[in-house]
Amino acid sequence: MPPVEPRVELLSCTPNSVELIYAAFRQCYHAGFVADLWPLLLSGEIGREKQAEFIENVLSSGHVSPVEHVSFTFAAEGVSRALTHQLVRHRLASFSQQSQRYVDGGNFDYILPPAIKGNPEGEAAFSSCMEGLRKTYRRLKSLLEADGRGDLAAEDARFVLPQAAVTRIVFTMNCRSLLNFFEQRCCNRAQWEIRRLAHICLALCREALPVIFRHAGARCERLGYCPEGGKFTCGRYPVREQSFA
Repeated sequence: MPPVEPRVELLSCTPNSVELIYAAFRQCYHAGFVADLWPLLLSGEIGREKQAEFIENVLSSGHVSPVEHVSFTFAAEGVSRALTHQLVRHRLASFSQQSQRYVDGGNFDYILPPAIKGNPEGEAAFSSCMEGLRKTYRRLKSLLEADGRGDLAAEDARFVLPQAAVTRIVFTMNCRSLLNFFEQRCCNRAQWEIRRLAHICLALCREALPVIFRHAGARCERLGYCPEGGKFTCGRYPVREQSFA
């Protein structure tokens, strides 16, 4: 089986993102009605560089809630169900995932973990298991169809599909949720597949909205020390106790 690689596309980003975040921040500190500023923002009379500078200054103070007004929507394929089980734990988000009830899984592709790929005996065992599950799925689906389950046969046959099975998913997060997602999942201690997804999404976000995501990433990069503690640190940064000794 050829290797399956992830593909992630940015489908949509809230229009006029910089202007919208700037307006939301300004309303917090502005005596007037920010809607009166909106035409000036769209026309460029208040330049984007000035807006970006204002946003960065406020963000540096720790005030981040106005970035929630801007959202990003991604489509991802070539990722495993094991990854999406982790992804959906980020609750301030919306998800639309390919259904195993309605999409036939008889010839599913799968993700091969690098550690297993690097072990010839392990890779052979893994591949044999995947092929066995394909055959079992097809057999069960055929039996259920013969029993009259019809189009619903996949609903029960899918119970043998593995977490390694490839899936497709669309997900939407606002900027604040994305910043948290990157803090958690760009960390070296995050599971390798979702860490790869996080770095791909971060690159797309930085290109689309650098004023928000220029300094985004694992928490240690922002803090300058590892918040995981001595037992869990990867060693990239000193732990908090060492930084403030």
